[in-house]
Amino acid sequence: MNPLKRIIRKIATFTFLDPEGDRGIAKRGHRGYVGGMWEEIGKLQFDFLLSNGLKPDSHLLDIACGSLRLGVKAIPYLERSHYLGIEKESGLVKAGLEKELDPKLREEKQPNIVVSDSFEFEKLGKKADFAIAQSLFTHLPASRIDLCFKKLYPWLEADGVFYATFNKTERKINNPKKPHDHGYFAYTQTEMCSFGETNGFTSNYIGDWYHPRNQVIVEYRKS
Repeated sequence: MNPLKRIIRKIATFTFLDPEGDRGIAKRGHRGYVGGMWEEIGKLQFDFLLSNGLKPDSHLLDIACGSLRLGVKAIPYLERSHYLGIEKESGLVKAGLEKELDPKLREEKQPNIVVSDSFEFEKLGKKADFAIAQSLFTHLPASRIDLCFKKLYPWLEADGVFYATFNKTERKINNPKKPHDHGYFAYTQTEMCSFGETNGFTSNYIGDWYHPRNQVIVEYRKS
């Protein structure tokens, strides 16, 4: 095979990246798998939500909650069963619950977490006042992002709000067609606003929120 074609093929199929799933968790660790910067990004998310009105009686939906980088801060603050998490990697959830959350706190707060790779928010059984997807859309193709919005709409309260981060590009690029937990996907501001608007949301581009990897953020509310 032509060397250039071989490189292009590797980029398209992510063959140069660490593995996903349990093999990847074993290699990177449950904190490293979700991108590291455990304290810094966990605190950033929690402080951001507090500054935008999160209260103890709010229901918070942490989309792609991973090993609870945000959860370890939000769960103690929220009322019992008000933390809602969804994550496709059961190994991350297990590590978060067992290694990052005190057993007594886990029993007291009863976080509600569902393992799903298809945004089955209905399995949580509760609507959210706040939802956040931090560094999820940075690993997904457009079709999966669209599915997330479509599935989320009925499970966000009428006055609820959804915050999502993304890697911003000034010009539209050809992202890979398949998702990868360690892959890189980038979208224009127009694209990211459109994902919400075509699924019944109004969008408000916030932009910089002091993310250490320069991911920007958008606010979505039901139209």
